[in-house]
Amino acid sequence: MKMFLSDNNSGVHPRILDAICDCNKEHEYPYGDDPYTEKSIAKLKEVFESDIDVYFIGTGTAANVISLSSFLRPFEGVVCADSAHINVDECNAFERFSGCKLLYVPNRNGKITTEDIESFLSSVGDEHQTQPKIVSISQITELGTLYTLDEIKEIANFAHKNNLLLHVDGARLANAAVTLNASFKEIIVDTGVDLLSFGGTKNGMMMGEAIISMNSEISKHLKFMRKQGMHLISKMRYISAQFIPYLEDNIWMENAKHANKMATLLASGVKKIPQIKLINNAEGNMIFAQIPESWIQPLKEKYDFYVIDEKENLVRWVTSFDTTEEEVSTFVDEIERLAKQ
Repeated sequence: MKMFLSDNNSGVHPRILDAICDCNKEHEYPYGDDPYTEKSIAKLKEVFESDIDVYFIGTGTAANVISLSSFLRPFEGVVCADSAHINVDECNAFERFSGCKLLYVPNRNGKITTEDIESFLSSVGDEHQTQPKIVSISQITELGTLYTLDEIKEIANFAHKNNLLLHVDGARLANAAVTLNASFKEIIVDTGVDLLSFGGTKNGMMMGEAIISMNSEISKHLKFMRKQGMHLISKMRYISAQFIPYLEDNIWMENAKHANKMATLLASGVKKIPQIKLINNAEGNMIFAQIPESWIQPLKEKYDFYVIDEKENLVRWVTSFDTTEEEVSTFVDEIERLAKQ
């Protein structure tokens, strides 16, 4: 079965597999005291053009939870969109692990604004209420939309002006960078982001994320939070080594460009079908569409995908670095066949 379910369903890029095999040849020191981890951290500093602090993590959920928890006290909270991955898809991990609260607001096409953040500022200093401390946004958002550089900058400036920090869930940051035609430095460092969950799993890695801190105060606690959060991985080189070719050979860009291109191809193929209503532009590698209810099951028998809202017949189609033009074409052909029935 071909899948447009998630970019988590894709395989691993061959050069990433080679990097894993290459670090398997000799004994190395554990817990990140190895040359592969050292080299990958140096490469991340080079790519972000900043003296960042880097902590490799096994999963995206752990990256979000550990990074956000590293600077919060129990009476503080995180402002985010109601659609945020930390709020919807992480099984309440953040609130259980941190003992802190998510302060979520209705999303605006997946995003939040300074106006949404401002609504929590009246509670600052009130001992009866959760104190907002961190703002978290996703780039790309869970609804497939993008924050512009100016939008991120505006949120960061507003947050800092009000003694808050800005975190970015960058599970699909590579896809955003390609669409925005911007470097990671321009998207993250130059906009004033304090903390980043930098994802690789959805873009051709086997597993692995990196917590990247641009804030030295946050960094003081991160190594302890990673250990307490059970993600100080003994054989860390098998995660960190993947980042070397991913960044050195621009695999991140190659993969994200292709995934985005396939999403654009899919969107252009289905938008001419009158029974389909596209909910978002193909800004990254996710397409949201309303389709007739009677099409869902026949399509899912051949091409699996998520039904986001059964009442609205809203579906999500995700393309990956290894999605082919033929797969997109045959999927569109199948939809057209259903449309003619």
